[in-house]
Amino acid sequence: MPQGLHPPSSSSSSTEPSKTVTYAAEIVMQFLRDVRSGRDPESASRYLAPRVLEYQLQTEGACSIERTPSDYVLHVRQLLRLFGNFTLQFEDLVAQDDRVFVRWIQRGWHCGSINGEEPTGKPLIELTSAIYRVEAGAIVEYWLQTDRKGLEIQLDRISNGVKR
Repeated sequence: MPQGLHPPSSSSSSTEPSKTVTYAAEIVMQFLRDVRSGRDPESASRYLAPRVLEYQLQTEGACSIERTPSDYVLHVRQLLRLFGNFTLQFEDLVAQDDRVFVRWIQRGWHCGSINGEEPTGKPLIELTSAIYRVEAGAIVEYWLQTDRKGLEIQLDRISNGVKR
C-alpha cells in the first residue's frame, strides 16, 4: 500500500465521491506522478500488484501484456531513453468505483530511435489515455490507448524537415 494512504472507510456521503473512489484516484495519480513520470520508477512496487495486466487498445488489434513492477521499471527507463526527461500534463481524471480514467500529454524529445528513426533531439508530444483498476490498494490492470499515428506523423515531419 502506498505510504501516506489509508484504506477507505465503509461510510460515505451521497454528496461526495466515495472513499473507495478517492482512494483509487490517489493511488493512480501518485503512481503517475512518481513512477510513470520517470521521477522515481523504482517505486513501482508501491503502487502495482505483483502481476498487472496491461491491455493495449489499438485499431489493428488489441493485445495484452503481463507486467511485474520490475518490468514496469524497465519500461519507464526505456521511455526515458527514447524521450529524455519528459513531462506529463494531466488533462482529465475521472474515477468511479475501483476504476480511474486519466488522460495526459507527454512532452519530451526525440532522444532514441523510435520506429527506426534516428534520434534528432527535436520535441515530441504523445497523447495517452488509460483506465486503471485498483484492488486492495494496488493497480491490478489497465487499459491504455496512445495516439501512435500522431507520433508517427511527428517523426515523419522531423525526418522530412517539415515544420508544422
